[in-house]
Amino acid sequence: MTDLVLVRHGQTVWHAENRYAGRSDVALTPRGVEQAAQLAVWAQTAGLVAVWSSTLSRARITAEACSEAAGLPLEVDARLCELDFGEGEGLTSAEMTERFPDARAAFLADPVTHHLPGGEDPVAAADRFTHCLDEIAEKHPDGRVLVVAHSSAIRLALCRLIGVPLAEYRRLFPTLRNCALTELRLRDERAALLQFNTPPVEASS
Repeated sequence: MTDLVLVRHGQTVWHAENRYAGRSDVALTPRGVEQAAQLAVWAQTAGLVAVWSSTLSRARITAEACSEAAGLPLEVDARLCELDFGEGEGLTSAEMTERFPDARAAFLADPVTHHLPGGEDPVAAADRFTHCLDEIAEKHPDGRVLVVAHSSAIRLALCRLIGVPLAEYRRLFPTLRNCALTELRLRDERAALLQFNTPPVEASS
């Protein structure tokens, strides 16, 4: 039995305008650094056996604070990275609607069948992310593991692991708060959702 705590990185400089940050290496804001520090306080007493992160700096910096606090090495894996949003990368929703209105409307109706132009197939993203989680669980079969990653990738993985259609990821999980805890228990190739979007300070009390 492995408990995976999936966490979206701290706030970035694209947060205020809600720009789509996929593979772009976007910096944390001062608030994002503060959120990472709060998460590290939680990590210090969370009983973690490992800390994993995507290779993108916003996740890696968030995770480094936690690995140091927990006294654990940081493991990184590119399969934990965010989706590539293609032509939508770095744009706001309004800018996408202006530049490619038909494709944007199709994406809003079904973000998996009609993913953003030039972007990564969400099915493939869910595959790579969950395969990585499976390997993490195999390496840590009886422990609690922190995985710092990204909003869309985590939401797709949640759908895959709890057995709901991937196309529902934006509707079922409309937002993931920065540095909030979403915890899954993996046992016998089945997943149970233990908590979702929980502030880390509350979780440690």
